[in-house]
Amino acid sequence: MNTVPLDPKIFQSDVPGAPIRKGFGEGLLEAGEKDHRVVALCADLTESTMMHLFRDKFPERFVEMGIGEQSMAAVASGLAAMGKIPFFSSYAMFSPGRNWEQIRTTICYNHVNAKVVGSHAGISVGPDGGTHQAIEDIAIMRVIPRMTIIAPCDSIEAKKATLAAAQYDGPVYIRLAREATPVMTVPETPFSIGKAQMFFASEGKLAQIGIIATGSVVYNALMAAKRLDEKGIGVKMLNLATVKPLDQEAVLALANEVEAIVTVEEHQRRGGMGSEVAEFLARAYPTKQAFIGVDDAFGQSGTPDELLKHYHMDIDSIVVSAENALR
Repeated sequence: MNTVPLDPKIFQSDVPGAPIRKGFGEGLLEAGEKDHRVVALCADLTESTMMHLFRDKFPERFVEMGIGEQSMAAVASGLAAMGKIPFFSSYAMFSPGRNWEQIRTTICYNHVNAKVVGSHAGISVGPDGGTHQAIEDIAIMRVIPRMTIIAPCDSIEAKKATLAAAQYDGPVYIRLAREATPVMTVPETPFSIGKAQMFFASEGKLAQIGIIATGSVVYNALMAAKRLDEKGIGVKMLNLATVKPLDQEAVLALANEVEAIVTVEEHQRRGGMGSEVAEFLARAYPTKQAFIGVDDAFGQSGTPDELLKHYHMDIDSIVVSAENALR
């Protein structure tokens, strides 16, 4: 697998940033312009989830549900059954956190074409604290049959993911972060549901360590890969934007090349993307693996950078974990 085109300035200082959720809002607006079947529902967080862009352009295709996440999922299911393509959003702690049963039964069990959008996911919500930091959502969503899970790494990829979800027939969960994150990808960077992208590969040396990352911490994983390379360690780094279905071909190819794999996610270690990778490799190609994520704990209040460092998701911690995995 060849590396994909990224912003050539990504390894310089002061990389421009944008909230990942902004890309979703822009993508939803464009999807609505392209297809009149696209509709939107929100649980009283329209500006926070960036749905106001769609609401302002298509008020007749937007429903403000109030703080009623369970009803929102059920209404979305009904709209999908009638041929619409509903996107419904809230904070991830509330959707899918509060309405999981409705998503499971009215959407996935019935296999209707509804899209769940969980914003403000992960510990980088920061000062909102542990009650609002959804770090279990991948686990509860990936266990549901028929559910596809996408965690974009930046605002450009989030826009592409939203447009792809609008064209995809079936339930989709799009996981978004709140804070502005560095924009790594460019319009030419390929994206398709179910496919990983190689963001980094050492030149002139065999790969010793493989890093697989998803969502808002992909930037830290990329910077860690660059730092490891500069230290003489051969490294390859995959962006796993689609957590489910897993790109088994890409993961297996990486495992065949390296001595160990490190997975990085802004989520609990148990049940998340790292578990998805481990479950596959345990059957297909047993590989030494290290997991970076929250270790059986709740989040807490703090700045995003403080929390990422505390839970070992910062660049330095990823480098150390990768070095330890090779010992």
